[in-house]
Amino acid sequence: MNKGPGLFSDFGKKARDLLTKDYTTDQKFSISSFTDSGVAITSSLVAEGGLSAGDVVAQHKFKNGSLDVKLDTESNILTTLSITDFPSSTKVIASLKLPDYNSGKLEVQYFHQHSGISAAVGLNQSPAVDFSATIGTPAIAFGAETTYATASGEFAKYNAGVSYTKPDSNASVILADKGDSIKVSYLHHLDLLNGGTFGGEISRRFSTNENTLTVGCSYLVDPHTALKAKLNNHGSLGALLQHELRPKSFLTISGAFNTMNMQKNPKFGLALSLKP
Repeated sequence: MNKGPGLFSDFGKKARDLLTKDYTTDQKFSISSFTDSGVAITSSLVAEGGLSAGDVVAQHKFKNGSLDVKLDTESNILTTLSITDFPSSTKVIASLKLPDYNSGKLEVQYFHQHSGISAAVGLNQSPAVDFSATIGTPAIAFGAETTYATASGEFAKYNAGVSYTKPDSNASVILADKGDSIKVSYLHHLDLLNGGTFGGEISRRFSTNENTLTVGCSYLVDPHTALKAKLNNHGSLGALLQHELRPKSFLTISGAFNTMNMQKNPKFGLALSLKP
């Protein structure tokens, strides 16, 4: 595909991943295996507060796409078909979750050297239509997204933003919630953190004058071990340790507690993902 500005959903994604990805307060175990026909099967079990849930995912990759089938403990079956470069510079994603026959969705993404377009529609009688577009270059891009609800004939969402990317940093500004909120995020790669990163996100909701500032960093202890931490202005502190036991197999230990209320019980999570 052409390397261009990407999609609107990519705006601020690197900072969001730094502040949210792999943080968990659940106990999660997953194991993957591969059949002789090339199908990857992943089984997962999540436990929280005495309750547990699990799922099994089978993925088959072919020349220009993949087919995923997910079965969970609530008897839901999610099927997702992704096809890339058919036609050129496009990606088509079709999904259906059974037994809800109205959950079907079709999405088409188009990537160009100076633009990125995504359109998705629900496969039901009164579908919601999602549309996003970006223009620019890999360095700077402007974009917007909207959701049109055909049942009510109204726009349920419209957001706009700008993203600026350099080899060692990324920044974005997004006006969201129909203009009621703004989010500013920044991520910077630091050699002082042994190849780690530092970043943050500040959001403001104009209707309530509520501000939230979150900062975080990651540090590579060695090629197989990473530390991450984040803190917001409400006193919520999170930290995690992730170690690669073997290629693509990870052990993640994370915790969270409120620094403004030390008597509140901290929460801890453990995730183990094993792949052959």
